[in-house]
Amino acid sequence: MKRILLILLILLSTISCDQKINLDDLQSKYNQIVNQNNLVSYNGQLSVEEANLTNQYHEKIQLKGISSHGIQWFKDYVNYDILKQLRDEWNINVFRIAMYTDEGGYITDKTIKNKVIEIVNVAIDLDLYVIIDWHILHDNNPNNHIIEAKQFFQEMSELYYDKPNVIYEICNEPNGNVTWEQDIKPYAETIISEIRQNDDDAIIIVGTSNYSQDVDLVINNKINDQNTMYALHFYAGTHKEELMNKAKKAIDNDIPIFVSEWGTSDASGTGGFYQESSEKWLTFLNENNISWINWSLCDKDESSAILKANTKTQGIYDDNFLSPSGLFIKEQLQY
Repeated sequence: MKRILLILLILLSTISCDQKINLDDLQSKYNQIVNQNNLVSYNGQLSVEEANLTNQYHEKIQLKGISSHGIQWFKDYVNYDILKQLRDEWNINVFRIAMYTDEGGYITDKTIKNKVIEIVNVAIDLDLYVIIDWHILHDNNPNNHIIEAKQFFQEMSELYYDKPNVIYEICNEPNGNVTWEQDIKPYAETIISEIRQNDDDAIIIVGTSNYSQDVDLVINNKINDQNTMYALHFYAGTHKEELMNKAKKAIDNDIPIFVSEWGTSDASGTGGFYQESSEKWLTFLNENNISWINWSLCDKDESSAILKANTKTQGIYDDNFLSPSGLFIKEQLQY
């Protein structure tokens, strides 16, 4: 009863004294308030407005979640029960599927695509947003596998063109002798064109040079696509003020940033848990409404893993099996 009265007060407060009460409008606003949550059922199709990620009501939204590790190694760590637990008890609203292209990934084993589809379908059933990540790393230049990328994203966008849950990350971390102007942007324009043949409005995340750190180089050289965002990746033990300043410069120039991967460790994934630096970064991201995905859901013996080494997935259900990073990230997601 108290909840109903509160909702009525909120509704009445939106109506000016000289405004006639329209019952249909009240019903619409009532449904919007009652059904409000941080999941897809409320937020619907996302879009980019003035460098901000927004929901179907043009409200700013911040996605927060966790990334798998490479699913060629840790595919058994992602299933319906685990994602449901992460949604219900950790409060994630997005999950990222790291599908490596190299290192025994998609390029040499196309069957990995079946696990991607399985996870996407589970995420849709659970009302979560889900990122399909074309995880280039040691293959450096996304153009090395552009033919395979075109085929893959053509197929994925054909499958999920009508699902607002699905976000496409088309090149994880370009690196080495790779530039935005000559390599990444032309690649991205090609892959975005493939996706847009099937899906007009899905959010697409494009990696930037130097392991997705050079977001400032996009200034005055953006891709001509309204719903494209640009990846910023950092590891709290390695990347600090200098990278944060580059991100701020990009934000000040209306570059829409999505932190599709970050870790509490150093850039190697090991080297300790850097809580103070992690907290500074999260304050910066929250103040600027930047969505973030933490690396990673695995029990690998490295400090960026959310699970203690060699404990399987017990930590998803029992905090005693979470790493220091896992305990910290769970607390941040629940905040």
